[in-house]
Amino acid sequence: MWISAPEIPPGVPGAGRLSCAPRNLRRKIPPEFRIPLCGTVLTIAFVRIIITGLVGQYPFGGVIWDYLQYLLGFRSLGHEVLYLEDSGAWPYDPEAGTITSDCSFALRSLGRIFADFGMAESWIYRNGADGKFYGAGEATARDWLRHGDLLVNVSSAGWLRDYDLRVGHRMFIDGDPMFCQIGLLDGSDPLYAGRLRDHDSHFTFGLSVGDPDCPVPTDGIAWKPTVQPVALDQWPVTDCPAGAPWTTVMNWASYRPKIWEGRPYGQKDLEFEKFAELPRLSGQNLKIAMGLGVDGKRPAARLRSLGWNLVEPQEAVPDHVTYREFLRNSIGEWSVAKQGYVAGQTGWFSCRSACYLALARPVVVQETGWTRHLPSGNGAFAFRTLEEAGEAMEAARRDYPRHSLAARKIAEEYFDASKVCAKLLKSI
Repeated sequence: MWISAPEIPPGVPGAGRLSCAPRNLRRKIPPEFRIPLCGTVLTIAFVRIIITGLVGQYPFGGVIWDYLQYLLGFRSLGHEVLYLEDSGAWPYDPEAGTITSDCSFALRSLGRIFADFGMAESWIYRNGADGKFYGAGEATARDWLRHGDLLVNVSSAGWLRDYDLRVGHRMFIDGDPMFCQIGLLDGSDPLYAGRLRDHDSHFTFGLSVGDPDCPVPTDGIAWKPTVQPVALDQWPVTDCPAGAPWTTVMNWASYRPKIWEGRPYGQKDLEFEKFAELPRLSGQNLKIAMGLGVDGKRPAARLRSLGWNLVEPQEAVPDHVTYREFLRNSIGEWSVAKQGYVAGQTGWFSCRSACYLALARPVVVQETGWTRHLPSGNGAFAFRTLEEAGEAMEAARRDYPRHSLAARKIAEEYFDASKVCAKLLKSI
């Protein structure tokens, strides 16, 4: 039986949609827009959700997908979404290779990217150099932050200033477990710590954070587990090209190690060195889009001599389209994790790996404790040693159709953006 809701007058946000919002996010709605049904009430949805990000600052490859898929996930549930980039940072111009007051490159990138996803009017960028607003503009930003229902602050991207911030709920999503929590407690940035705490709910990609045997410090914050949402319709399944390599996209080191209780927690460079001999010992074709370390260096010549096929990320995956094609033209992913994720046994699982799975590409990724929370051994493989990494790649190759199908099923069950975003709403 179809249930038709009363028509909402034009101009009222959410006209014609039924609510899938949790009760604590539903705004006060006039009685004529509430429908009694079998002892319950169907409520017309006009939940407005603001998602923060750094797409304009870093309009490259996977960074774009990391943020955009939250908007796509919430939009698929029928909610109104707005992307707001106000980090306080001055723009970065990769064409000039420098920080600048000119945000032209960021604006061009944002315009093109959001148009590609049918959201040309749904983004706002604020230039940290002069405070000016672009895209949907200042009035829209201030209205949504005062009257909106939910602010989703993804990976510390939005440290909002000088707003009348009365949004119904503030959600923080940590994509960098162990490092995020150390930054909260080590006293290095009290302003960061205060802003992080000033949220109503806290979620983390560290699926084990808060478990008794996980050393990540929580300091009283009730961290809830979550994963990267993946808009599955953006990652259609295609046949694997003949001779495709194992690939990944990574930085040699994103930042310097952090110290907690006298122990350093470092980056991917420390873990990668343990597997430097993998191409020779496994006989597999391994292609890495590898960015530089914090000092602008990486041991490229030595790694190439060991059989690694290194390519430059700015050439191989400069935007969201080429990034998807890079993943698609792979047999699957092989990747290490940050040493801090491994040492902390955080349960972190990569947003990039989730996209490989959506494309029906198996992943062979380092164990961080994620196998306690997600399926492993069929479509997704964990490794701790050089030998385990080689054996997992060979197992996936040997029965590729089965592992390819299993990979997509994992994505559908655990990473589907509509499911992940609905669970976030239900959890607050």
